Amino acid sequence: MTPSWPGELEVKNMDMKPGSTLKITGSIADGTDGFVINLGQGTDKLNLHFNPRFSESIIVCNSLDGSNWGQEQREDHLCFSPGSEVKFTVTFESDKFKVKLPDGHELTFPNRLGHSHLSYLSIRGGFNMSSFKLKE
Repeated sequence: MTPSWPGELEVKNMDMKPGSTLKITGSIADGTDGFVINLGQGTDKLNLHFNPRFSESIIVCNSLDGSNWGQEQREDHLCFSPGSEVKFTVTFESDKFKVKLPDGHELTFPNRLGHSHLSYLSIRGGFNMSSFKLKE
């Protein structure tokens, strides 16, 4: 049996550097409107805010610096749905993030804040994570 953390997960001492890849596997809750995967240096320093929104059939990526959100990057490649089992792979490069979606499609998002070390991961909303793995 694999562990499941419904609703919310927060990791505050992660060691993610350029060249690292994070694999997140889990299931999307039935009836959810969306979920969020955040990577950065803390709750107010998010280099990558990955937010699938099922009501809009869109994936929104953004960054947060203090209380200032950046310009939303909207992707209309929503290849998964509530009730499905999924795996996301996030590769951190010095200048960008590459997010591989469950169907193999890859989206990129710039590392706007320019950090070279990420210590914070949070997963919130309608995503039940069964595993995550960070490898260099």
